Amino acid sequence: MHVGTMGWSYDFWKGNFYPEKLASKDFLSYFATQFRSVEVDNTFYRIPSAKTVTDWKNLTPKDFVFSLKFPQAITHMRMLKDCQDVTKVFLDSVSLLGEKLGVLLLQFSPMFMQQHAPLLKDFLGFLPKRHRYAAEVRNKSLLNMEVYQLLRDNHVALAWVDSPSLPLIEEVTADFLYLRWEGDRKTVNGTLGKTETDRIRNIQEWAFAQKQ
Repeated sequence: MHVGTMGWSYDFWKGNFYPEKLASKDFLSYFATQFRSVEVDNTFYRIPSAKTVTDWKNLTPKDFVFSLKFPQAITHMRMLKDCQDVTKVFLDSVSLLGEKLGVLLLQFSPMFMQQHAPLLKDFLGFLPKRHRYAAEVRNKSLLNMEVYQLLRDNHVALAWVDSPSLPLIEEVTADFLYLRWEGDRKTVNGTLGKTETDRIRNIQEWAFAQKQ
């Protein structure tokens, strides 16, 4: 089991999670002493350079694992259509992580719906099988047996998301699970560094369920 957060480059974690005087260049190294994994959110906005990926690898211990989001250029802008070129560039870059490369997350927008399932089928067929993938859908129309079977056929995990906008997903489509706790952004003010919603009980419930 690998547990982590969405990113590590947060100055407002200083004095709470990070030591007050810790330099930002040392955030990842410190983070890796507390967690065994992290989901990299900034790959959603840009493909990381070879140097950046190599630095991530060198700054973390041997058993550390990175999960990375596919770029929005693939999932949101092109919506999986005619994107083999940018997908190859992305995969070539993140593959430099070697054994530290974990699950690659396809996070779709609410605008990606059942009518786009044929694009999903073609795209998954194009992806190299040497990596592990998860798909997070945000449109309820995709929560159906056709999509579940499509994911199973390609060994892609349907991400289980604790989100107010979707029902609790418990469909298993791969030999691993990928869980994301998102919360409800509409119920908080977004005050950085301040606890607005205490999720300790929710985490304890998930941890208890894993023991059963």
